[in-house]
Amino acid sequence: MTALKISERTSGETTFLDLKGKVVLGEESAALREAIRSLLDAGQKSILLNLRDVAAIDSSGLGTLVSCYTTARKEGARLALYGLSERVNDLMTLTKLATVFDLYEDEKAAAAGVAAA
Repeated sequence: MTALKISERTSGETTFLDLKGKVVLGEESAALREAIRSLLDAGQKSILLNLRDVAAIDSSGLGTLVSCYTTARKEGARLALYGLSERVNDLMTLTKLATVFDLYEDEKAAAAGVAAA
């Protein structure tokens, strides 16, 4: 059983993936990669990941996020993150990934930011 739950919802041209649990090595990273791959294969060009309920991300989870981001960019899609906890935000800053990803405070700001790009 995976320690990551992924809920999908769509609003207009944007798909939101609400993540709950941990983004770590194993089934969790594979499930996230598969969910994003499925959206890209369906032609989705705007994907927002809600990390509000993500308790932890390990190095494999970070690698998965970077891999998904790179794949999305290659396919002309946008992948952005929002709702980061203080702990996850600190991790993104420490690893310098805050300079790679588009990070937003909340869903409204994320949707506006992706729509403007």
